[in-house]
Amino acid sequence: MKNIKVIVAAHKKYQMPKDKMYLPLQVGAKLNKEIGYQKDSEGKNISNKNPYFCELTGLYWAWQNLDADYIGLVHYRRYFKGKTKSKDKFEQILKQEEVKKLLDQDTIILPKKRRYYIETIYNHYKHTMHIETLDEAIKIIDQKYPEFMPSVNKIMKRRSMHAFNMFIMPKKYFDEYCTWLFAILFELEKKFKNVNYDAFHSRFYGRVSERLLDVWLDYHNYKYQELPFIYMEKINWGKKIISFLKAKFLGEKYNKSF
Repeated sequence: MKNIKVIVAAHKKYQMPKDKMYLPLQVGAKLNKEIGYQKDSEGKNISNKNPYFCELTGLYWAWQNLDADYIGLVHYRRYFKGKTKSKDKFEQILKQEEVKKLLDQDTIILPKKRRYYIETIYNHYKHTMHIETLDEAIKIIDQKYPEFMPSVNKIMKRRSMHAFNMFIMPKKYFDEYCTWLFAILFELEKKFKNVNYDAFHSRFYGRVSERLLDVWLDYHNYKYQELPFIYMEKINWGKKIISFLKAKFLGEKYNKSF
């Protein structure tokens, strides 16, 4: 029987799925009051980096401390959507039995691609964030893993990506991915040790990693299955679209999450 664990990254108390596959994880626990969930500050961890690495402190904790055949990451306000039809959003969340069937068919579960249509992945980052952070990550890949550069160039020219650092994958791939990813991010951290970004832009490690997942997937050509995802709270799509267009055409970088 497959042992599947999907961590739910959370920084505050929130309603959680009832399915035992999900493990609520307090990210940044070392810096905040306990909220009753498993803490990312136990065992080998980088919990203190949460203001910069976001949910990746939870990813690192799972990599170093969690024992399961398959490991995944979702967010307390964003999940993979299952087949259950219900007005209750928490009933719509992907269930363990559904995951087991999917894993019989495909290796990795990912959210459906986020599409940008009018610009590439690289240009979207350039218009909304500080591009030097992504540029430096690409330089590091070129130095440490030059064999990945054709995939880097290919992915950066795409107009869609698997966003949110969400996935469920076999432990062997999970270990491989985290080894590669954190080697890049820790090197990136050295380059930006004294940078003076505001709190929003200081969280660029999580955003850079969103772009790197597809690079890793493309290089290895691993099979994957895409699933829809569900937001647990309302999204102001009007503001989101306006901010996207202002960033592209007026040079106004994002200053908050939507």
